[in-house]
Amino acid sequence: MEELLNTEIMNGKTVADVLTIDFLASIVGSVLAAIAILFIGFVIGGWARRRLVHLGERHQHLDETLFNFLGNIVRYVVIGFAFLFVLNTFGVETTSVVAIIGAASLAIGLALQGTLSNIAAGVMIIFFRPIKIGDFVEVDGKMGTVKDITLNFTEIASLGNVQIIIPNSDVWGNTIENYSIYDTRRAEWEFGVGYGANLKTAEDVIRDTIMSDSRSLNDPEPFIQVNTLNSSSVDFLVRVWCPSADYFQYQADMKRKVKEALDAAGVDIPFPTRTIVQSES
Repeated sequence: MEELLNTEIMNGKTVADVLTIDFLASIVGSVLAAIAILFIGFVIGGWARRRLVHLGERHQHLDETLFNFLGNIVRYVVIGFAFLFVLNTFGVETTSVVAIIGAASLAIGLALQGTLSNIAAGVMIIFFRPIKIGDFVEVDGKMGTVKDITLNFTEIASLGNVQIIIPNSDVWGNTIENYSIYDTRRAEWEFGVGYGANLKTAEDVIRDTIMSDSRSLNDPEPFIQVNTLNSSSVDFLVRVWCPSADYFQYQADMKRKVKEALDAAGVDIPFPTRTIVQSES
C-alpha cells in the first residue's frame, strides 16, 4: 500500500500527494476558474457580436452583412483567448499550444482546400460587397433574394421561395447580376399592329397609356418607335424607365393596359395567319 501511495503519476506528484486535501482543493479551484473564464468569454463574445450587429442595423449607410461578419470574428477571437486562459490556468504552456495549432492549421488547410477557397471568396464578397442581404440577384443561373452570406456559402430565396445554397467560390467566380443596386430600370416591350392601322394613332395610344402610369419616368426620355416590319405586323419598340422595385409588376401591367387601350381605339392587333392551298389530285 505504501509503495502504491509513493508511485509518481505526474510532474513529480505521487498518489499520496494527489490525495491530499490541498491538492484536491487546488484542482477544484482550477476547474471552477476554468468554467468561470469560459462563461465570461462566451458572455463577452456574444455581447461584442450583438453590439457590432446592432451598430450595422442602426445606421442605414453601414453594410449589415459586413457587421455580421465582423461580429462573428470578434466573438470567435474572444472565445479563443478564453480557451488560452483556461489552458494557462491548468499550467499548460500556451506558446507550445499556439505552435501546435499553427502546424495543425497548415495540415487541415491542405486537406480542405475547397472549403478554404469558399472562405476566401466569402471574405471577398463581404468586404467588396458585390451583393448584400436583401438584394435581388442572379448568380450562377440562380435568381432570387439574398437571405444570408456566410463564410462558406450564400443563401438565396428563389422566386418560388425555395432555399438555394451557393458555395461562395461559385458566387465570386461567376458573373453577378444585381437587380437591386440601382434605383431605376428600363422596361422594354414590343407591340405589333396591323399594316392597315394608323401608325400615328397607335403610337399615341401606346405613349398615352404607358406614360399615364405613375410608375413611368420621363427622365430618361421614353423611346417609342416603329422597329420591325414583320410578315403580318408592324412592331413598335417601347423603352421606358421605372423604379427598380416596381419593374416586374410594371412590365406585366403595361402589356395588358396597352392591349386594352389599342382595342378600345380600334387599332388592329394581328396574329399570324397561314393560307393552306390544297393541290388538285
